[in-house]
Amino acid sequence: MDNSSARQYFYQEIQQPDEYIDLARAALYIAQEEYPNLDVEEYLNALDTMAAELEERLPPQRYPLRIIQSINQYIYQDLRFAGNKTDYYDTRNSFLNDVIDRRLGIPISLALVYIEVSRRIDFPMVGIGMPGHFLIRPDIPEMEIFVDAFNDGEIMFPQDCQEKLAQMYQYPVSIQPEFLAAVTKRQFLARMLTNLKYIYLSQQELEKALAIVERILLLFPDLALELRDRGLLCYQLGRFSQAANDLETYLDITPEAQDAYIIKRLLTKLGRY
Repeated sequence: MDNSSARQYFYQEIQQPDEYIDLARAALYIAQEEYPNLDVEEYLNALDTMAAELEERLPPQRYPLRIIQSINQYIYQDLRFAGNKTDYYDTRNSFLNDVIDRRLGIPISLALVYIEVSRRIDFPMVGIGMPGHFLIRPDIPEMEIFVDAFNDGEIMFPQDCQEKLAQMYQYPVSIQPEFLAAVTKRQFLARMLTNLKYIYLSQQELEKALAIVERILLLFPDLALELRDRGLLCYQLGRFSQAANDLETYLDITPEAQDAYIIKRLLTKLGRY
């Protein structure tokens, strides 16, 4: 399969109403641009198999905490999934096929495995886009139990989340309601892609970074910073017409942006300002 086919499948998947988007399938289409021979159905079947095995291990009384404990036992003890703390920025931590094959991931990719297996046993969970760290929680109203998929499924309560933030930022942090709000499936995918974007930028893999930005813009076409970054990447790659169009659009959307002066200088070089 070529990259354009994987991109088209991704686009088709995310055109559905948010609740109908298949997160695992969309994530595998992201990976398929990196691995053109990837068999999407094979990995969806792997998740089905995990769920079937887990179903046999569930307790008779399916209270939420007991289900979570059973999922944790299966994913982290039996299958030995783990957070990759030694090579966090390895791109393979962000591709669902690699995460399933290697049993290693980062918070959001391990959260995806957890969410997909849970969904298949009729225990839906949602992503929680806490600043600096990704969590999940049961999709049960008023239930403030969170799970850290990166740390062996550690069960957390709001106070634990606040302490986690303070630990990460090295100063006291007050938990705001939006910190523990559920993300949409599009937001989930955008956050996965953003992780990859910054890894590729740090590695100066500009073509791959551009491909990631293009998919973020398929999810959210009006994101000003992504339009700017696509323009800057196109400029660096010598695609000057596309660069000028994106940078002009960025200034139209955010005329008071802090970097407006720099963008105007680039547009002057491109003969557009």
